[in-house]
Amino acid sequence: MNHPDHSEENVPIPFSPPYIDDNVIGEVVAALRSGWITTGARVQDLERLIAGYVQVEKALAVNSATSAMLLCLHWFGIGPGDEVIVPAYTYCTTALVVMHLGAQPVMVDVSPDFTIDPAQIRKAITSKTKAIIAVDLGGWPCDYDAIYNLVNEKTIKEKFVPANECQEKLGRVLVLADAAHALGASYKNKMIGACADLTVFSLHAVKNVTSAEGGVICFTMPAPFDNAALYAQLRLWSLNGQTKDAFAKSTAGGWRYDVVYPGFKMNMPDVLAAMAVAQMKVYANKILPERKRVFETYVDFFSELENFIVPPFIHPEKQSSYHLFPLRIHGIDDEQRAHVIEKIAAEKIAVNVHFVPLPLLTVFHERGYTMEICPVSYQLYANEISLPIYPQLTESQCRRICRVVLAAVQSTIHHG
Repeated sequence: MNHPDHSEENVPIPFSPPYIDDNVIGEVVAALRSGWITTGARVQDLERLIAGYVQVEKALAVNSATSAMLLCLHWFGIGPGDEVIVPAYTYCTTALVVMHLGAQPVMVDVSPDFTIDPAQIRKAITSKTKAIIAVDLGGWPCDYDAIYNLVNEKTIKEKFVPANECQEKLGRVLVLADAAHALGASYKNKMIGACADLTVFSLHAVKNVTSAEGGVICFTMPAPFDNAALYAQLRLWSLNGQTKDAFAKSTAGGWRYDVVYPGFKMNMPDVLAAMAVAQMKVYANKILPERKRVFETYVDFFSELENFIVPPFIHPEKQSSYHLFPLRIHGIDDEQRAHVIEKIAAEKIAVNVHFVPLPLLTVFHERGYTMEICPVSYQLYANEISLPIYPQLTESQCRRICRVVLAAVQSTIHHG
Protein backbone atom coordinates (compact mmCIF):
# COMPACT_ATOMS: atom_id res chain seq x y z
CA MET A 1 0.00 0.00 0.00
CA ASN A 2 2.85 2.38 0.78
CA HIS A 3 4.87 1.54 -2.31
CA PRO A 4 5.36 4.49 -4.69
CA ASP A 5 3.03 4.77 -7.65
CA HIS A 6 5.65 4.97 -10.42
CA SER A 7 3.07 6.21 -12.92
CA GLU A 8 2.98 9.49 -10.98
CA GLU A 9 6.72 9.86 -10.37
CA ASN A 10 7.37 12.23 -13.28
CA VAL A 11 4.15 14.23 -13.12
CA PRO A 12 4.90 17.78 -11.92
CA ILE A 13 3.31 18.78 -8.63
CA PRO A 14 2.48 22.51 -8.56
CA PHE A 15 2.58 24.46 -5.32
CA SER A 16 -0.95 25.77 -5.01
CA PRO A 17 -3.38 25.34 -7.94
CA PRO A 18 -6.92 26.66 -7.48
CA TYR A 19 -9.72 24.24 -6.68
CA ILE A 20 -11.76 24.19 -9.89
CA ASP A 21 -14.27 21.41 -10.44
CA ASP A 22 -17.38 21.16 -12.64
CA ASN A 23 -19.46 23.01 -10.05
CA VAL A 24 -17.07 25.98 -10.06
CA ILE A 25 -17.05 26.02 -13.86
CA GLY A 26 -20.84 25.77 -13.88
CA GLU A 27 -21.25 28.75 -11.54
CA VAL A 28 -18.88 30.89 -13.62
CA VAL A 29 -20.58 29.91 -16.88
CA ALA A 30 -23.97 30.71 -15.34
CA ALA A 31 -22.65 34.15 -14.37
CA LEU A 32 -21.40 34.74 -17.91
CA ARG A 33 -24.66 33.56 -19.48
CA SER A 34 -26.71 35.72 -17.13
CA GLY A 35 -25.40 38.80 -18.91
CA TRP A 36 -24.49 40.37 -15.56
CA ILE A 37 -20.81 40.00 -14.67
CA THR A 38 -20.02 42.92 -12.33
CA THR A 39 -21.21 43.37 -8.73
CA GLY A 40 -24.65 41.84 -8.25
CA ALA A 41 -26.52 38.86 -6.85
CA ARG A 42 -23.57 36.44 -6.79
CA VAL A 43 -21.47 38.81 -4.69
CA GLN A 44 -24.38 39.00 -2.25
CA ASP A 45 -24.59 35.19 -2.22
CA LEU A 46 -20.89 34.98 -1.39
CA GLU A 47 -21.22 37.52 1.40
CA ARG A 48 -24.09 35.57 2.93
CA LEU A 49 -22.24 32.26 2.66
CA ILE A 50 -19.10 33.58 4.36
CA ALA A 51 -21.00 35.51 7.04
CA GLY A 52 -23.02 32.38 7.81
CA TYR A 53 -19.96 30.15 7.87
CA VAL A 54 -17.99 32.30 10.32
CA GLN A 55 -21.15 33.26 12.24
CA VAL A 56 -21.10 37.04 11.89
CA GLU A 57 -23.90 39.40 10.95
CA LYS A 58 -22.29 40.92 7.87
CA ALA A 59 -19.42 40.28 5.45
CA LEU A 60 -18.40 42.62 2.61
CA ALA A 61 -16.72 41.28 -0.54
CA VAL A 62 -14.21 43.56 -2.28
CA ASN A 63 -11.55 43.20 -4.96
CA SER A 64 -8.64 42.15 -2.70
CA ALA A 65 -7.60 41.66 0.91
CA THR A 66 -5.28 44.64 0.42
CA SER A 67 -8.26 46.84 -0.45
CA ALA A 68 -10.19 45.35 2.46
CA MET A 69 -7.51 46.24 5.03
CA LEU A 70 -7.04 49.69 3.50
CA LEU A 71 -10.77 50.34 3.71
CA CYS A 72 -10.93 49.24 7.36
CA LEU A 73 -8.02 51.43 8.45
CA HIS A 74 -9.30 54.37 6.43
CA TRP A 75 -12.73 54.02 8.08
CA PHE A 76 -11.07 54.14 11.50
CA GLY A 77 -9.43 57.41 10.51
CA ILE A 78 -5.83 56.26 10.44
CA GLY A 79 -3.48 58.65 8.68
CA PRO A 80 -0.27 60.70 8.99
CA GLY A 81 1.16 60.77 12.50
CA ASP A 82 -0.51 57.49 13.50
CA GLU A 83 1.18 54.18 14.26
CA VAL A 84 -0.12 50.70 13.47
CA ILE A 85 1.58 47.67 15.03
CA VAL A 86 2.23 44.79 12.60
CA PRO A 87 4.23 41.56 12.84
CA ALA A 88 7.59 41.53 11.07
CA TYR A 89 6.81 38.02 9.83
CA THR A 90 4.01 38.47 7.30
CA TYR A 91 3.38 39.30 3.67
CA CYS A 92 4.27 42.86 2.68
CA THR A 93 0.63 43.96 2.30
CA THR A 94 0.12 44.02 6.07
CA ALA A 95 2.54 46.94 6.38
CA LEU A 96 2.02 48.52 2.95
CA VAL A 97 -1.64 49.34 3.63
CA VAL A 98 -0.52 51.34 6.65
CA MET A 99 2.01 53.23 4.54
CA HIS A 100 -0.59 53.94 1.84
CA LEU A 101 -2.55 55.90 4.43
CA GLY A 102 0.49 57.92 5.42
CA ALA A 103 0.76 56.19 8.80
CA GLN A 104 3.77 54.41 10.30
CA PRO A 105 3.95 50.60 10.49
CA VAL A 106 5.59 49.61 13.77
CA MET A 107 7.05 46.13 13.31
CA VAL A 108 7.27 43.69 16.20
CA ASP A 109 8.53 40.14 16.50
CA VAL A 110 6.44 36.99 16.47
CA SER A 111 6.22 34.05 18.84
CA PRO A 112 7.71 30.65 17.91
CA ASP A 113 4.25 29.64 16.56
CA PHE A 114 4.56 32.27 13.75
CA THR A 115 1.94 34.65 15.22
CA ILE A 116 2.41 38.16 16.61
CA ASP A 117 3.89 38.18 20.13
CA PRO A 118 1.62 40.00 22.63
CA ALA A 119 4.63 40.80 24.83
CA GLN A 120 6.24 42.63 21.91
CA ILE A 121 2.98 44.46 21.17
CA ARG A 122 3.00 45.76 24.75
CA LYS A 123 6.49 47.22 24.32
CA ALA A 124 5.51 48.91 21.04
CA ILE A 125 2.31 50.68 22.11
CA THR A 126 2.57 54.47 22.33
CA SER A 127 0.14 57.38 22.41
CA LYS A 128 0.31 57.31 18.59
CA THR A 129 -0.86 53.67 18.31
CA LYS A 130 -4.25 53.45 16.64
CA ALA A 131 -4.45 49.80 15.54
CA ILE A 132 -2.86 46.37 15.75
CA ILE A 133 -2.92 44.06 12.73
CA ALA A 134 -2.80 40.46 13.94
CA VAL A 135 -1.84 37.92 11.26
CA ASP A 136 -3.06 34.31 11.45
CA LEU A 137 -0.05 33.07 9.52
CA GLY A 138 -0.58 29.91 7.52
CA GLY A 139 -4.05 29.65 9.04
CA TRP A 140 -2.85 29.30 12.65
CA PRO A 141 -4.79 31.72 14.91
CA CYS A 142 -3.18 34.45 16.98
CA ASP A 143 -3.70 34.61 20.75
CA TYR A 144 -6.69 36.94 20.57
CA ASP A 145 -7.45 36.83 24.29
CA ALA A 146 -3.93 38.04 25.10
CA ILE A 147 -4.25 40.84 22.52
CA TYR A 148 -7.65 41.95 23.82
CA ASN A 149 -6.56 41.74 27.45
CA LEU A 150 -3.73 44.07 26.50
CA VAL A 151 -5.72 46.68 24.57
CA ASN A 152 -8.35 46.75 27.34
CA GLU A 153 -5.87 47.27 30.17
CA LYS A 154 -6.52 50.51 32.01
CA THR A 155 -2.99 51.87 31.52
CA ILE A 156 -2.99 50.97 27.81
CA LYS A 157 -6.41 52.54 27.25
CA GLU A 158 -5.19 55.69 28.99
CA LYS A 159 -2.43 55.96 26.37
CA PHE A 160 -4.96 55.89 23.53
CA VAL A 161 -5.56 59.34 22.04
CA PRO A 162 -8.70 59.33 19.87
CA ALA A 163 -8.57 61.65 16.86
CA ASN A 164 -12.17 61.33 15.66
CA GLU A 165 -15.64 60.28 16.73
CA CYS A 166 -15.15 56.68 15.60
CA GLN A 167 -11.98 56.24 17.66
CA GLU A 168 -13.59 57.95 20.63
CA LYS A 169 -16.55 55.56 20.44
CA LEU A 170 -14.22 52.53 20.56
CA GLY A 171 -12.03 54.09 23.24
CA ARG A 172 -9.05 51.83 22.60
CA VAL A 173 -6.68 50.49 19.97
CA LEU A 174 -8.49 48.75 17.07
CA VAL A 175 -7.75 45.04 16.52
CA LEU A 176 -7.76 44.16 12.82
CA ALA A 177 -7.18 40.52 11.90
CA ASP A 178 -5.25 39.90 8.71
CA ALA A 179 -6.79 36.46 8.30
CA ALA A 180 -5.82 36.17 4.64
CA HIS A 181 -4.85 32.53 5.30
CA ALA A 182 -7.36 31.65 7.98
CA LEU A 183 -10.83 31.02 6.52
CA GLY A 184 -11.95 27.91 8.38
CA ALA A 185 -9.69 28.34 11.40
CA SER A 186 -11.11 28.79 14.89
CA TYR A 187 -10.06 30.16 18.28
CA LYS A 188 -11.79 29.13 21.51
CA ASN A 189 -14.83 27.77 19.65
CA LYS A 190 -15.24 30.96 17.62
CA MET A 191 -14.55 30.98 13.91
CA ILE A 192 -11.80 33.29 12.72
CA GLY A 193 -13.86 36.11 11.27
CA ALA A 194 -15.61 36.61 14.61
CA CYS A 195 -12.56 37.02 16.87
CA ALA A 196 -11.35 40.56 16.09
CA ASP A 197 -13.05 43.95 15.71
CA LEU A 198 -12.66 43.59 11.96
CA THR A 199 -11.35 40.56 10.07
CA VAL A 200 -10.08 40.41 6.51
CA PHE A 201 -9.94 37.22 4.44
CA SER A 202 -8.16 36.85 1.11
CA LEU A 203 -9.73 35.08 -1.87
CA HIS A 204 -6.59 35.34 -3.99
CA ALA A 205 -5.82 32.53 -6.44
CA VAL A 206 -3.69 30.52 -3.96
CA LYS A 207 -6.07 30.72 -1.00
CA ASN A 208 -8.27 27.96 0.44
CA VAL A 209 -11.30 29.57 -1.23
CA THR A 210 -10.61 31.71 -4.27
CA SER A 211 -12.35 34.16 -6.54
CA ALA A 212 -9.08 34.61 -8.52
CA GLU A 213 -8.67 37.97 -6.81
CA GLY A 214 -10.75 39.17 -3.90
CA GLY A 215 -11.09 39.94 -0.23
CA VAL A 216 -13.79 39.89 2.43
CA ILE A 217 -14.32 42.04 5.53
CA CYS A 218 -16.17 40.54 8.50
CA PHE A 219 -17.65 43.02 10.95
CA THR A 220 -17.72 42.32 14.70
CA MET A 221 -17.27 45.78 16.15
CA PRO A 222 -18.50 45.93 19.77
CA ALA A 223 -21.52 47.94 20.92
CA PRO A 224 -22.45 50.71 20.41
CA PHE A 225 -21.27 50.15 16.82
CA ASP A 226 -23.91 48.93 14.37
CA ASN A 227 -22.25 46.32 12.16
CA ALA A 228 -25.05 46.28 9.58
CA ALA A 229 -24.75 50.04 9.21
CA LEU A 230 -20.97 49.74 9.00
CA TYR A 231 -21.31 47.16 6.23
CA ALA A 232 -23.57 49.53 4.28
CA GLN A 233 -21.15 52.41 4.81
CA LEU A 234 -18.05 50.54 3.63
CA ARG A 235 -19.96 48.98 0.73
CA LEU A 236 -20.81 52.48 -0.44
CA TRP A 237 -17.19 53.61 0.05
CA SER A 238 -15.99 50.61 -2.01
CA LEU A 239 -18.15 51.84 -4.91
CA ASN A 240 -16.67 55.35 -5.23
CA GLY A 241 -19.05 56.65 -2.58
CA GLN A 242 -21.92 56.22 -5.01
CA THR A 243 -25.41 55.69 -3.63
CA LYS A 244 -26.32 53.02 -6.19
CA ASP A 245 -24.26 50.21 -7.63
CA ALA A 246 -24.40 49.34 -11.34
CA PHE A 247 -27.03 46.65 -10.77
CA ALA A 248 -29.42 49.07 -9.02
CA LYS A 249 -28.81 51.70 -11.70
CA SER A 250 -29.66 49.17 -14.44
CA THR A 251 -33.25 48.76 -13.29
CA ALA A 252 -36.00 50.76 -14.95
CA GLY A 253 -35.88 54.35 -13.74
CA GLY A 254 -32.86 53.59 -11.59
CA TRP A 255 -30.40 55.88 -13.31
CA ARG A 256 -30.49 58.64 -10.70
CA TYR A 257 -27.71 58.42 -8.10
CA ASP A 258 -25.53 60.60 -5.92
CA VAL A 259 -21.92 60.46 -4.75
CA VAL A 260 -21.82 61.21 -1.04
CA TYR A 261 -18.22 60.31 -0.12
CA PRO A 262 -14.83 60.44 -1.91
CA GLY A 263 -14.64 56.66 -2.04
CA PHE A 264 -12.65 53.98 -3.80
CA LYS A 265 -13.13 51.46 -6.64
CA MET A 266 -12.87 48.24 -4.67
CA ASN A 267 -15.98 46.20 -5.53
CA MET A 268 -15.88 42.52 -6.48
CA PRO A 269 -17.54 41.43 -9.77
CA ASP A 270 -20.08 38.61 -9.93
CA VAL A 271 -18.06 36.61 -12.45
CA LEU A 272 -15.29 36.23 -9.85
CA ALA A 273 -17.62 35.78 -6.90
CA ALA A 274 -19.16 32.81 -8.74
CA MET A 275 -15.95 30.80 -8.29
CA ALA A 276 -15.93 31.36 -4.54
CA VAL A 277 -19.68 30.73 -4.20
CA ALA A 278 -19.23 27.23 -5.64
CA GLN A 279 -16.25 26.54 -3.37
CA MET A 280 -17.95 27.84 -0.22
CA LYS A 281 -20.80 25.40 -0.77
CA VAL A 282 -18.37 22.47 -0.29
CA TYR A 283 -15.71 24.12 1.86
CA ALA A 284 -16.64 22.80 5.32
CA ASN A 285 -17.42 19.25 4.20
CA LYS A 286 -14.92 18.69 1.40
CA ILE A 287 -12.17 21.26 0.79
CA LEU A 288 -11.13 21.89 4.40
CA PRO A 289 -11.10 18.21 5.47
CA GLU A 290 -8.97 17.36 2.43
CA ARG A 291 -6.46 20.08 3.32
CA LYS A 292 -6.35 18.67 6.84
CA ARG A 293 -5.70 15.19 5.40
CA VAL A 294 -2.64 16.44 3.51
CA PHE A 295 -1.41 18.42 6.52
CA GLU A 296 -1.70 15.38 8.79
CA THR A 297 0.10 13.17 6.26
CA TYR A 298 3.07 15.53 6.42
CA VAL A 299 2.93 15.71 10.23
CA ASP A 300 2.89 11.91 10.53
CA PHE A 301 5.94 11.65 8.29
CA PHE A 302 8.14 14.55 9.39
CA SER A 303 7.42 14.66 13.12
CA GLU A 304 9.24 11.33 13.52
CA LEU A 305 12.44 12.64 11.88
CA GLU A 306 15.13 14.47 13.84
CA ASN A 307 16.00 17.13 11.25
CA PHE A 308 12.50 18.54 10.90
CA ILE A 309 10.27 20.88 12.91
CA VAL A 310 6.61 20.60 11.94
CA PRO A 311 4.37 23.69 12.20
CA PRO A 312 2.03 24.17 15.19
CA PHE A 313 -1.09 22.08 14.85
CA ILE A 314 -2.13 20.85 18.30
CA HIS A 315 -3.71 23.25 20.77
CA PRO A 316 -6.83 22.77 22.90
CA GLU A 317 -8.20 26.18 21.91
CA LYS A 318 -6.98 26.64 18.32
CA GLN A 319 -7.83 24.94 15.03
CA SER A 320 -5.90 25.67 11.84
CA SER A 321 -7.32 26.31 8.38
CA TYR A 322 -4.39 24.27 6.98
CA HIS A 323 -3.52 26.93 4.44
CA LEU A 324 0.25 26.43 4.64
CA PHE A 325 2.56 23.69 5.82
CA PRO A 326 5.62 25.71 6.91
CA LEU A 327 8.16 22.95 7.52
CA ARG A 328 11.39 23.94 9.23
CA ILE A 329 14.64 22.09 8.79
CA HIS A 330 16.75 22.01 11.92
CA GLY A 331 20.32 23.22 11.60
CA ILE A 332 20.39 24.53 8.02
CA ASP A 333 20.98 28.10 6.91
CA ASP A 334 19.54 30.27 4.14
CA GLU A 335 22.08 29.05 1.55
CA GLN A 336 21.49 25.39 2.35
CA ARG A 337 17.75 25.97 2.20
CA ALA A 338 18.20 27.28 -1.36
CA HIS A 339 20.04 24.06 -2.29
CA VAL A 340 17.25 21.96 -0.77
CA ILE A 341 14.64 23.84 -2.83
CA GLU A 342 16.69 23.37 -6.02
CA LYS A 343 16.91 19.63 -5.42
CA ILE A 344 13.17 19.38 -4.79
CA ALA A 345 12.46 21.42 -7.93
CA ALA A 346 14.63 19.03 -9.94
CA GLU A 347 12.13 16.32 -9.00
CA LYS A 348 9.31 18.44 -10.48
CA ILE A 349 7.83 19.43 -7.12
CA ALA A 350 7.16 23.10 -6.38
CA VAL A 351 7.73 24.38 -2.86
CA ASN A 352 7.87 27.91 -1.50
CA VAL A 353 9.06 30.07 1.40
CA HIS A 354 6.64 31.98 3.67
CA PHE A 355 7.69 34.71 4.21
CA VAL A 356 10.74 36.89 3.86
CA PRO A 357 10.60 39.00 7.07
CA LEU A 358 9.62 42.56 6.22
CA PRO A 359 12.92 44.26 7.22
CA LEU A 360 14.78 42.16 4.64
CA LEU A 361 12.66 43.64 1.83
CA THR A 362 14.10 46.73 0.14
CA VAL A 363 10.98 48.87 0.55
CA PHE A 364 11.20 48.53 4.34
CA HIS A 365 14.96 48.24 4.78
CA GLU A 366 15.42 51.56 2.98
CA ARG A 367 13.05 53.11 5.50
CA GLY A 368 15.20 52.08 8.44
CA TYR A 369 13.66 48.79 9.54
CA THR A 370 16.26 46.22 10.60
CA MET A 371 16.25 42.55 11.54
CA GLU A 372 17.47 43.44 15.05
CA ILE A 373 13.82 43.99 15.98
CA CYS A 374 12.75 40.46 15.08
CA PRO A 375 15.22 37.66 15.92
CA VAL A 376 12.45 35.04 16.24
CA SER A 377 11.10 35.97 12.81
CA TYR A 378 14.53 35.39 11.31
CA GLN A 379 14.93 32.03 13.09
CA LEU A 380 11.60 30.88 11.65
CA TYR A 381 12.34 32.17 8.16
CA ALA A 382 15.95 31.03 7.75
CA ASN A 383 15.16 27.31 7.55
CA GLU A 384 11.50 27.29 6.46
CA ILE A 385 10.10 25.56 3.37
CA SER A 386 6.37 25.53 2.58
CA LEU A 387 5.13 22.25 1.11
CA PRO A 388 2.21 21.94 -1.33
CA ILE A 389 -1.11 21.55 0.45
CA TYR A 390 -4.44 21.38 -1.39
CA PRO A 391 -7.37 18.95 -1.82
CA GLN A 392 -6.31 17.63 -5.22
CA LEU A 393 -3.14 16.00 -3.84
CA THR A 394 -3.42 12.23 -3.74
CA GLU A 395 -1.96 10.09 -0.98
CA SER A 396 0.71 8.80 -3.33
CA GLN A 397 1.65 12.37 -4.32
CA CYS A 398 1.92 13.31 -0.64
CA ARG A 399 4.21 10.35 -0.01
CA ARG A 400 6.30 11.32 -3.03
CA ILE A 401 6.66 14.87 -1.69
CA CYS A 402 7.74 13.51 1.69
CA ARG A 403 10.35 11.20 0.13
CA VAL A 404 11.76 13.91 -2.13
CA VAL A 405 11.98 16.50 0.63
CA LEU A 406 13.67 14.05 2.98
CA ALA A 407 16.19 13.01 0.32
CA ALA A 408 16.94 16.64 -0.60
CA VAL A 409 17.52 17.59 3.04
CA GLN A 410 19.68 14.55 3.80
CA SER A 411 21.74 15.12 0.66
CA THR A 412 22.26 18.79 1.55
CA ILE A 413 23.14 18.17 5.18
CA HIS A 414 25.53 15.30 4.47
CA HIS A 415 27.08 16.42 1.19
CA GLY A 416 26.39 20.17 0.96
